[in-house]
Amino acid sequence: MRQLVEALEKADIGKVIEGEPLKKHTTMKVGGPADIFVEPKSMEAVKKTMEIVRQYGVHWRVIGRGSNLLVLDEGIDGVVIKLGKGISHLKINGEEVTAGGGYSLVALSTLISRKGLSGLEFASGIPGSVGGAVYMNAGAHGSDISQILKKAHILFADGTMEWLDNEEMEFSYRHSVLQDKRPGICLEAVFKLKAGNREEIVGKMQHNKEYRKETQPWDSPCAGSIFRNPLPHYAGELIEKAGLKGRQMGGAKISEMHGNFIVNADDAKASDVLALIDLAKKTVLEKYQIELKTEVEIIGRNK
Repeated sequence: MRQLVEALEKADIGKVIEGEPLKKHTTMKVGGPADIFVEPKSMEAVKKTMEIVRQYGVHWRVIGRGSNLLVLDEGIDGVVIKLGKGISHLKINGEEVTAGGGYSLVALSTLISRKGLSGLEFASGIPGSVGGAVYMNAGAHGSDISQILKKAHILFADGTMEWLDNEEMEFSYRHSVLQDKRPGICLEAVFKLKAGNREEIVGKMQHNKEYRKETQPWDSPCAGSIFRNPLPHYAGELIEKAGLKGRQMGGAKISEMHGNFIVNADDAKASDVLALIDLAKKTVLEKYQIELKTEVEIIGRNK
């Protein structure tokens, strides 16, 4: 690993840190160390990082702002690449918006609404990055990324780069082709929006934000929705009906505000969160014969 670190440092790609605790980079504030943590300073630096990682044949993994992510206490083998400020460019051309993979989705939706562009109102409370949102087809309030994405610029594991259009992304509920069939990194995305009434758009954004504040515990460290909704049922309602709201294990607690959120109440470990996930799955299955599937991505050693 030392040789790999030296190669990355010599390439001048940005931050390179050994043993970086990933709880510093996740919204739940949970997670063990990465063998090597890299935050590239540009898209070209991301490509260079991947070239070096490929040469050494080590496992790699990309994160954005760390929402919708549970990193195990044992940490992550190999290289963790964080798309951050270096990949946060923005270009607005009429109703078409190009944003870097590291750009904050909340910041983007706020900026776009103030310019009178409609289509991203649903994202006003999703605390992730553009790249992560494309990767998982993030959504809320009856809409999602698939409704507005025109194309995405992807860096694949073999070093090739390609623009994939909406259809090629093979979007479905909280899923894209990048998760399995064609693993890759979303470097930037082009969104097709619509010009509208600025006051109405901003008003809808504000309504969505207030709804989230009133119904979801975003003032506590959490990862967003833990389970996918087993439609026509809703995971939060099932967990609440099962009497699990407020249940705590170690430092993790099922939110008293919303059953589909687990919060870091007191220096939680990933094992505490996993114990609550297991409890919710077993209880809901026993009581309602409904299988809950996780929406949060669980990654790390032994996974």
